[in-house]
Amino acid sequence: MASETRGRFPWGLTLASALVFVLLVALGVWQVQRLQWKQGLIAQAEAAAAAPPAAPSAILAADNPEFGKAALTCPGLATAPYVELQSIHEGQAGVRLISACRHPGYDRTLLVDRGFVADTISARPPVAASGAPVQLAAQVRATPAPGPMALAADGRRFYARDNAAMARVLGVDGPVSPWTFFALTSSNPEWQALQPSAPPPVFSNNHLGYAITWFGLALALVGVYAALLRRKLSRREERLS
Repeated sequence: MASETRGRFPWGLTLASALVFVLLVALGVWQVQRLQWKQGLIAQAEAAAAAPPAAPSAILAADNPEFGKAALTCPGLATAPYVELQSIHEGQAGVRLISACRHPGYDRTLLVDRGFVADTISARPPVAASGAPVQLAAQVRATPAPGPMALAADGRRFYARDNAAMARVLGVDGPVSPWTFFALTSSNPEWQALQPSAPPPVFSNNHLGYAITWFGLALALVGVYAALLRRKLSRREERLS
């Protein structure tokens, strides 16, 4: 009788439950690893933002330059040509002004996002053939490629950030850095309508909640499996007794 009970052990249920349990635990472990990775990114961004500005060559030589602060010297930036990028800043529609910068001693042209101008402002900074060097602090940020739904540029008006295309419109000759430098200090302090700023870092960090969910489902599965196994074995013992 005992041997017949063992022969009818629900191996299919056990195997299926074991596979699902392993999957749930693996997903929980993966989310814990993602949590550690995301916390590292946040700590890196905070450390870079707190560090004093450094030369762009030093910032860009890092494994991950993003959020680093660069001390730029841009000849004639206050009167440099610019392209406009349609944008929203603190809930207000407007444009961001992007100009080219040839920092002395660096072999690539840098694109500097000089700041935001609201749509309610029709005036723009002056443009001249030359001007005095401008020193400013800027935050380095990655420049993602334009999405497939991005609108095409209309002359000097852009609707998605595209460093290569912007550089062409600005007449840049030579290599251009793929990173964008967001001005933290103004290239035109006398023109208050220009608001220098970098977009706030956005880190979605829900991995702890996801990990708890997966591990909780794994524990719930163990409880359900134990209850089903106890019921099946109890019924078989009753039938065999």
